[in-house]
Amino acid sequence: MSEIQHRIAARVVPHIRQGAVVNLGIGIPTLVADHLPPGHVAHLQTENGLLGVGPTPPPDQIDPDLVHAGKQPVTARPGASYFASSASFGMIRGGHVEVAVLGALQIDAAGRIANWAIPGKPVLGVGGAMDLLVGARTVVVATTHTAKDGSPKIVPECTFPLTAQRPVDVVVTEAATFRTDEDGLVLVDLATGTTVEWVRAHTTAPFRVELAEEPLAAAGQ
Repeated sequence: MSEIQHRIAARVVPHIRQGAVVNLGIGIPTLVADHLPPGHVAHLQTENGLLGVGPTPPPDQIDPDLVHAGKQPVTARPGASYFASSASFGMIRGGHVEVAVLGALQIDAAGRIANWAIPGKPVLGVGGAMDLLVGARTVVVATTHTAKDGSPKIVPECTFPLTAQRPVDVVVTEAATFRTDEDGLVLVDLATGTTVEWVRAHTTAPFRVELAEEPLAAAGQ
């Protein structure tokens, strides 16, 4: 994973309160486990059946039987529990996941996301994003601000298939943080060195600006 991806994951941490049950999606969201500060207790879930995910293990401590939903190695914190995928989705669909952190290919002006298919390319698997958008109480998107070709990911309308009709609650990129409300996207935080002008130049969806006077602090602290 790149330095930018790790920066995004670190910017997600303020949106995770102490004691929350948190599902980490595939890709950038999995890096959040590596950025929770000491003493910040969150119960991280991976949908293949582990509650109590810890940070990425060093190469000499990898257990090939202990992986997250993206099939990359993880650790288990003391007190972690293991269960079937069916129980995992029961937790998600039953509303027992407080925060879901998902990746996205596109985000529209209402905060709805497309993250499961690109037209014309093979669909490798829908995964649990649709369930999480319906079942999780709060949904945070962790994504790069632009695609690999430099085109904006935050757009007026998604051209890729929507994952769900529900808007997400927070969008976090390496440059900015948006919240959503009934009127659409609201820019609430800028990364160090980023300007509103840069965000406008790289975001085609409309948004309001309501920057916090102080940078976002870690949730629960």
